[in-house]
Amino acid sequence: MSTDEHTREASGGAAGAVAPSDSYDPRAVQDKWQARWAEIEPYRAEESADDSRERRYALDMFPYPSGDLHMGHAEAFAIGDVPARYWFQRGYNVLHPIGWDSFGLPAENAAIKRNEHPAKWTYANIETQAASFHRYAPSFDWSRRLHTSDPEYYKWTQWLFLRFYERGLAYRKGGQVNWCPNDQTVLANEQVVGGHCERCGALVERRTLTQWYFRITDYADRLLDDMAQLEGRWPDRVLLMQRNWIGRSTGADVQFVIEGRAEPVTVFTTRPDTLYGATFFVVAADAPLAAEICAPEQRAEFEAYREQVSRESEIDRLSTEREKTGVFLGRYAINPVNGERIPVWASDYVLAEYGHGAIMAVPAHDQRDLDFARRFGLPVRVVVDTGEADPAQTGVATAGDGRLVNSGPLDGLGKADAIARAIEVLESKSLGKASVNYRLRDWLVSRQRFWGCPIPIVHCASCGEVPVPDEDLPVRLPDLRGADLAPKGTSPLAAAGDWVDTACPRCGGPATRDTDTMDTFVDSSWYYFRYCSPDYADGPFDPEQVRTWMPVDQYTGGVEHAILHLLYSRFFTKVLHDMGMVDFTEPFTRLLNQGQVILNGKAMSKSTGNLVDLGDQIAEYGVDVVRLAMLFSGPPEDDIDWADVSPQGMAKFLARVHRIAAETAAPAGADPAAGDVTLRRATHRVIDEATTMVEAQRFNVAIARIMELVSATRKAIDSGPGAADPAVREAAETIAILLSLFAPYTAEEAWEALGRQAPVIRAGWPSADPALLVEDQVTCVVQVAGKVRDRLEVPPGIAADELERLALASDKVRAALGDGGVRKVIVRAPKIVNIVPA
Repeated sequence: MSTDEHTREASGGAAGAVAPSDSYDPRAVQDKWQARWAEIEPYRAEESADDSRERRYALDMFPYPSGDLHMGHAEAFAIGDVPARYWFQRGYNVLHPIGWDSFGLPAENAAIKRNEHPAKWTYANIETQAASFHRYAPSFDWSRRLHTSDPEYYKWTQWLFLRFYERGLAYRKGGQVNWCPNDQTVLANEQVVGGHCERCGALVERRTLTQWYFRITDYADRLLDDMAQLEGRWPDRVLLMQRNWIGRSTGADVQFVIEGRAEPVTVFTTRPDTLYGATFFVVAADAPLAAEICAPEQRAEFEAYREQVSRESEIDRLSTEREKTGVFLGRYAINPVNGERIPVWASDYVLAEYGHGAIMAVPAHDQRDLDFARRFGLPVRVVVDTGEADPAQTGVATAGDGRLVNSGPLDGLGKADAIARAIEVLESKSLGKASVNYRLRDWLVSRQRFWGCPIPIVHCASCGEVPVPDEDLPVRLPDLRGADLAPKGTSPLAAAGDWVDTACPRCGGPATRDTDTMDTFVDSSWYYFRYCSPDYADGPFDPEQVRTWMPVDQYTGGVEHAILHLLYSRFFTKVLHDMGMVDFTEPFTRLLNQGQVILNGKAMSKSTGNLVDLGDQIAEYGVDVVRLAMLFSGPPEDDIDWADVSPQGMAKFLARVHRIAAETAAPAGADPAAGDVTLRRATHRVIDEATTMVEAQRFNVAIARIMELVSATRKAIDSGPGAADPAVREAAETIAILLSLFAPYTAEEAWEALGRQAPVIRAGWPSADPALLVEDQVTCVVQVAGKVRDRLEVPPGIAADELERLALASDKVRAALGDGGVRKVIVRAPKIVNIVPA
């Protein structure tokens, strides 16, 4: 039976809200079991070294306290709860913590709008979400709760910053940065999506500022190479997105002399074999080099063009659809392999951050270069013969492999040999060398906002940058209560004079604190370590507890964090490994990304009026109905369209579960072997299949199997051996245990109705009896000319010739064949026979 058929069966085709069953209301049991679970703390992880149970760490991505929980939270935390509950049932010592990523722009912007302190808004929302989480019933160990905005937490964020600083991984420099004009702060490259701020959607500008960075590029190769540990455990698309973002490419650095400039300019190219085809030179319009080398007579035109480029997004600049633009700089570069003078242009299709901010343009073999050459009438020279038509005539660059032509000593060579030979020539003349380039840039961590972790550096006129001593951490945020926190392009902390002015820790002279705060992704790059020992006072975490619990066995969260959070967390883990604080290099063993909850094919939004309120759904149907509907709707990674979900059907299904538990009459402990074998086979088949599906993260299929067992048990009670049969008790207890992963309140209520002691989550996962999985009979489908004509019950081990004989002897098959003969019989024993008439 398909999952859709199960939904129809469970719902009975009903539409509209369902009144609670006379015997069971899934909403009524919530308060009862919340109180009981609070007393017995069934989800508390055991820290003691004496606990010999195997450990598992289930982690959900940090929630942000912006209002109450919503439908997206309901999906994500229901999905993340399943493996944790499964591991509890398997007898593992499970760590499943909860906390809040509580610094950041949303809180600060909301506080400015309400004219209140960000802490007030943040902690009020945390308490609201905490109450909703308790109601929604994920299996959290609440004793490990943390908030990144607590001084007890951000003390260690600052401590880690200082360790990075000591290792040369945290540094301050001036340069062009992404600036959000709405939020009035800088953004890391990863926080710019399609040229817009990923937070507010404003078009991002480019500015020159002095900022703090983390040297993540030092770890580029390891971030790439260590993905081998994650193959088959992380979604392929996430690994691909990270590889593309890091963007490692091999080639050569080549030195071009610019006439009138003493120092040569280095360009990176992946195809040094095409140097003889370079017919012009392009510098990023916003790179300092362009302004430096621009000839006086071109200055006015260049400045106007650079102003135009400063308003363009990166995505627009890299688009292949828009017409190429540029300005001749009035200078010429010298091609190092043939001495040819080639004109130097400034253009927006070259980025200042890529390579060295300049390229050699080979228009015959690069489409963007060709489009530029055709736009401005520049030469096109073929140097790789691919057998295709001349790009100068077709307007299509030939980017494939071929033999080198018009290239002096490289003529006749294939691509690989030509690249190697070109590098040899460059190195022999000290004009270039083999090189590796990356798209990845260092992580910009400065933010010009108040509600974040202060950077623990003071600036002294005599000593320069001075780290705050460890014993003086945390550097607490000043209160600033009642101050104007509205963004002004500089950090609001700069206005806190008593806080800013301090003594230099090194010389004792007057100094000032750094007034930027850290990107909140710094906070969330290491929180999962802190969960292992949230009260540890001698460091950010207890190394022994981290060795015990980590790496994380299952991480669940949205694919929107595929680059930002996951890349940064991997970087932090590698640095901590190099510091000797952890003994692994990847933090998350297995990753599961859930889809979105949408409505009628569109993302939910207040502005479009299609927002479904989670609180309303829970009030109407109960937590278990919402959770089960979420999990049953499809595979976790697929989007859920709430318009297609049947909470009414789930409510009826849960009522059936409770009714079975209430009617079961066989005593606890009755020997199931004395019960109905047909029901026992159904029970053990479902145990086997549900176990496989849960481990494969196909939760919807596991639920469908539980529905099958509910139907079989109902049938056994109503028209079979009856409610007193021991097999009925075995089935009912199995239903309660399996259902505890998905609908914890109903499972607990059913477990109690069966006379068992709470909590059901500690009942232990049932094992399928292999003997009961062996089928005495299987159904063989017999087709004639592709149409099903009969179904035969046959032994599983039936021979092909015997199955063919039985099929041809079938009255229904003979009637379908009529007077015609048989041309061919295809047998796939024991499941199918296909007969082709003559």
